[in-house]
Amino acid sequence: MESTRRRKLLLALAIGGTAVACPPIALAQPVARTVRIGFLYFGSRQPGPGGERYAAFLAGMRDLGYVEGKNLIVEARFADSNIERVPDLVKELLGSKVDVIVATASPVYRALQRLNTSIPVVVTVTADPLIEGLATTVARPGGLFTGLADTAADLSSKQIELLKVMMPRLSRVGTIMNPTNFSHPAQATRMTLAGQRIGIQIVLAEAGKTPEIEPAFESLARLRAEAVILFGDTFFSEQMRALAQAALKVRLPSVYVPQEYAAVGGLMSYGAALVDNFRRAATKVDKILKGAAPGDLPFEQPTEYQLAINLTTARTLGLTIPQSLLLRTNQRFE
Repeated sequence: MESTRRRKLLLALAIGGTAVACPPIALAQPVARTVRIGFLYFGSRQPGPGGERYAAFLAGMRDLGYVEGKNLIVEARFADSNIERVPDLVKELLGSKVDVIVATASPVYRALQRLNTSIPVVVTVTADPLIEGLATTVARPGGLFTGLADTAADLSSKQIELLKVMMPRLSRVGTIMNPTNFSHPAQATRMTLAGQRIGIQIVLAEAGKTPEIEPAFESLARLRAEAVILFGDTFFSEQMRALAQAALKVRLPSVYVPQEYAAVGGLMSYGAALVDNFRRAATKVDKILKGAAPGDLPFEQPTEYQLAINLTTARTLGLTIPQSLLLRTNQRFE
């Protein structure tokens, strides 16, 4: 009798009570109130990475139930790589009374540190939140900042390793630092130490404005650099094509983080998928809107890296890419 009642109960649940018997699939829940988000990007919106990354952030917000025109207002600002515009854009966003600010690039972070005293900030890309003064610790930042890193401490070592596979006799590598990026000196130190461990010397140049790009590569060529590794930087991302062309002009193989770099003529790209950082930033925003303190949300480190190679550039530079390296690529460009 007991087993009969049990079978009837299970049948009733199967017909009319599925939600009781099986947990529902998690779907984005409608957001009751309208939220206002600030989005401040150091580069430009169109054309180039800025537009793609902004679209990725909006897509991430939609996935979580936030839709522009319904329950989401985005105050988007783009500095067009003009550092002098940044303080005024920050003041505009602060005056707009946004709930959270999504920010990109060292000059933007510094302006927010100086001018913002109360609004949570989600950082989309940083090589080192500790060096940039955004966090007390990666696991528990404290203060108003949280977000996502775009590189790991050993990224330079991996990039040197990839170049060494392609150029076994490599002995001198150049890098270009943007003087406005607080993390670049620390990254140069890491690269120098990584190079010393395998007998490679690192030489340096600087470029923080478009007219300085070609002279920086020419300087590295005079210093007898045999290849160039570029650090992550929003200005550099805006100037990827110019960087790739300048490297080719002095016949220097070059490596940069975003996959798009190989697509526009750079020899190789190796790094985290940066567009994905902007989609993931939406999750941080959502948590803050639901009551989490930014200082309690850890900075997330990259978990996956992608390798892309431009085969045409390799041929132009007279390089033969070993099969072992080709097998490791996520994408090849002709």
